[in-house]
Amino acid sequence: MTTTQAAAAPTIPPEIAERLKYPNPQCVRTNWVNLDGQWDFHIPPASATLPEHPGNNALDTDPATLAAADSVEFPEFDRTITVPYSYTFPKSGVSEDAYHPVVWYRRSFGLAVRPGKRYLLHFEAVDYACDVWINGHHVGSHRGGMTPFAFDVTPYLTASASGAVNASDDSSAKSSNEIVVKVVDFNRPDQPLGKQSWKDTNFACWYTRTIGIWQSVWIEEAGETYLESFTMTPHASDYRLSVDAAINNLKPAQLRYTVTFHGQPVTSGSVMCTGGRARFDIPMMDLSSPTGVWMWSPDMPFLYDVTFDVVVDGETTDSVSSYFGMRDISVDNGLVFLNDQKTYLKLVLNQGYYPDGGMTGTPDEFAADIATLKAMGFNGNRIHQKIEDHRMLYLCDALGFLATAEFPSGYEFGPALVDNIQRELPAYFAKHVNHPSVFAYVLMNESWGTMDIVHSKQQQDFVDSLYWQARAYDPSRLAIGNDGFEQVKTDLCTIHDYNDNAASLTAIYKGHEQDVKDGAPSPMSGRRSFCPGYSHQDVPFLMTEYGGVAYEPNGQRADSWGYGPRMASGDQVLAEIKALTEAVMTIDYCVGFCYTQATDVEQEVNGLMNHNHQPKFTPAQIHSIMDASHSVGYVTD
Repeated sequence: MTTTQAAAAPTIPPEIAERLKYPNPQCVRTNWVNLDGQWDFHIPPASATLPEHPGNNALDTDPATLAAADSVEFPEFDRTITVPYSYTFPKSGVSEDAYHPVVWYRRSFGLAVRPGKRYLLHFEAVDYACDVWINGHHVGSHRGGMTPFAFDVTPYLTASASGAVNASDDSSAKSSNEIVVKVVDFNRPDQPLGKQSWKDTNFACWYTRTIGIWQSVWIEEAGETYLESFTMTPHASDYRLSVDAAINNLKPAQLRYTVTFHGQPVTSGSVMCTGGRARFDIPMMDLSSPTGVWMWSPDMPFLYDVTFDVVVDGETTDSVSSYFGMRDISVDNGLVFLNDQKTYLKLVLNQGYYPDGGMTGTPDEFAADIATLKAMGFNGNRIHQKIEDHRMLYLCDALGFLATAEFPSGYEFGPALVDNIQRELPAYFAKHVNHPSVFAYVLMNESWGTMDIVHSKQQQDFVDSLYWQARAYDPSRLAIGNDGFEQVKTDLCTIHDYNDNAASLTAIYKGHEQDVKDGAPSPMSGRRSFCPGYSHQDVPFLMTEYGGVAYEPNGQRADSWGYGPRMASGDQVLAEIKALTEAVMTIDYCVGFCYTQATDVEQEVNGLMNHNHQPKFTPAQIHSIMDASHSVGYVTD
């Protein structure tokens, strides 16, 4: 008998919990102010939003436009909202059923402003276009609902009464500043929407819209010369870490680094920044490890800590704490290798919708999900159609859970969609590039936004261009051009097949690799695996969506749906999951799978966990299925 199981809250180790206090655990500075929480909020009347042009809804940043933007009249703020939740979800605290494409935010904050310092205002994600003012001055605009951005707001801040550092207990030392944000989101199908419905209501597997600020906001203090960005690329087999770092100006500066492992020194050094940039290798041979370096893997997620200090004229002007993992990912002869070891991928589709918060989760929710999914026997997740919070990605790094980074889809091909994707692509790569758990980029899914890709060379060229940009930006990871079917250039052949007949699944795939690549194997979609001319790529094969067995332990709702026939009992569901998983595991050339899916999401009830992220079955029951074969490792006593 199977019933809904209460999910046990995992205990997060103190060193991990400490990093989780900061919105971006990969780039931690000491002095910062968290701007999440209560903001003033305003939704204009419908008539006030109609003149807004949905294609050009953010201001430019040329001086003339900025001057005009400074004279924009702010509305009367007549309610409050809890940031970073979209007003469309209960955790926002806003009771509003209607769709409003324009919203305004305001809050005041105290900050100890010190001479010779710079202050960076960070937004992890705002959907879709926004303009930002500090103390009435327009500081910038951003378009793109999924990726982080920041503004240097130093010139616009009010000077504090004192130069005190960390003046959290001394209000007299803080200046009072006001931030105003205007957000416009018409949910156009030529925007990267992911799983947000572009219609007025949910349908099929598209869900409630996310509008406005939906990931964290914070302001931090840096030096006059500060570390603007850095990429860390591990070469585990060569025992070295490549670093490409940039500072914010062209002043002569030294970049010092210190690497430690569990608090013990590993190496340190310094390089000069030339033209605002430093590129160098850090030797990582570590004789405390039996393999010469502490490799990162899901079973042993070893992380090194690193501190970067920017030094100008002998003075440290900026200090950033980060971390990295030493791991290599590669494909060869139809296999996937992690650290030169054959790896069978046991992934679960993770749509990242959280109870009453929509796409916005908390570190506790992230950690609980990862702990439950690992206990179920998965070694990673396919983060599906969204760009996740840095803290969720950090927990994948720290707890040992592989991840794919999937760019959210648009749904209407044309110049606007191309422009909108290209606008966010660099920030998408930059957000994931230092996370060791992320092993692959997924650029498109199931031809969404490129529905004529089989016949359109234009659309094929566009998706190919996304693949090559991923490889050019980050050759240390795999890239998938169009996941699921109708694939073009790719490092992995990925098929989606919700065939609910295990015997049929076995008969179609087992022993027929080239026929599968040349044909249209899935009776569910009927789509060909590759676009014409692409099927002879020598790449590993994975079943990246299957299962989707729908189950509601407490009875079926009228509006719910799932793949295949609905089953009455949990035992029937477990038997079906077992049969389908065994069928996939017996495909002799298949090197992994992704089961659909981790949790129920709104009207979709295919989850191994329910809407509240409580398991529908004991993790041990699912683990016995997922770990039945393709398990590796020594048994020691």
